[in-house]
Amino acid sequence: MKYPCLVPKRLCKTEIHVHLESEGTDEYGQPEKVLDLDLLGNFQDGAKTVWTDEKKLVQITGTALFPGDIAPDWPSLSGGTVTVFGEVRRINRGSKARNPDGTVNYCRLEVI
Repeated sequence: MKYPCLVPKRLCKTEIHVHLESEGTDEYGQPEKVLDLDLLGNFQDGAKTVWTDEKKLVQITGTALFPGDIAPDWPSLSGGTVTVFGEVRRINRGSKARNPDGTVNYCRLEVI
């Protein structure tokens, strides 16, 4: 059965550079695997207010959505950076949304 893509390619118009780093490190403390991708995705900005003891801090956040599996050889998307609109943001959380048959429908990267 073919499942519908929940992030259609026709809605992915934003140029996004993704730099992924694996969770494991080598003997020099560097990530074991690194992957650089230039993709078209759907990016949504957001902001979050964090209250500190002295004042509040506004933290800029965002979500990047990509159709399909952007890193098929990687079991999870956990670390790295995303460059969008000329700004480099750190990946806070990554996920692969799966269909009932186990294939990846879309990838989601939440950035700070």
